[in-house]
Amino acid sequence: MRRFFDIAVSLFLLALLSVPMALIALLVKLSSEGPVLYWSDRVGMDNRIFKMPKFRTMRIGTPEVATHLIQAPERYLTPCGSFLRKFSIDELPQIWSILKGDMSLIGPRPALYNQDDLIALRTEKGVHRLVPGVTGWAQVNGLRGDTSIAERTKYDVWYIENWSLWLDFKIILRTLTNFLGDRHAY
Repeated sequence: MRRFFDIAVSLFLLALLSVPMALIALLVKLSSEGPVLYWSDRVGMDNRIFKMPKFRTMRIGTPEVATHLIQAPERYLTPCGSFLRKFSIDELPQIWSILKGDMSLIGPRPALYNQDDLIALRTEKGVHRLVPGVTGWAQVNGLRGDTSIAERTKYDVWYIENWSLWLDFKIILRTLTNFLGDRHAY
């Protein structure tokens, strides 16, 4: 049921957003050197590595670590990178990852391949058995990359223990509300 929902939603979103995504791709290409998409090595279900696409917001040569670990990350941003990140537009190509089955609409955000501490804690707590998501319980509760891995993992475990279709629906609604309302809440 969940996989069917992911496929249906991703096909709908691709149809709806194909023209805006093409325009964003053109903007990225015209504003900086390098490819339009950045393919990030991420940790998926059962700690399997997969390539997750994002619109490229950082210059070529940026260190491959979580952004909050980079000193003065704004110096690496492309001319349109800040805007794309502020509104999470850089995440739109992840629709492909949902369609492919590497990600789900809802689940814990996929870790970078080199976030060993996060991967180890998630494995210890059983979070690694979930398909990662574009949005999740931690994200709708305002937790992003600059919060501790223990805190984010606590929310992921809570999601596992309390999962229901209603909870997934609530996460979708809160994601939309956060996106359309207070940008700092998401």
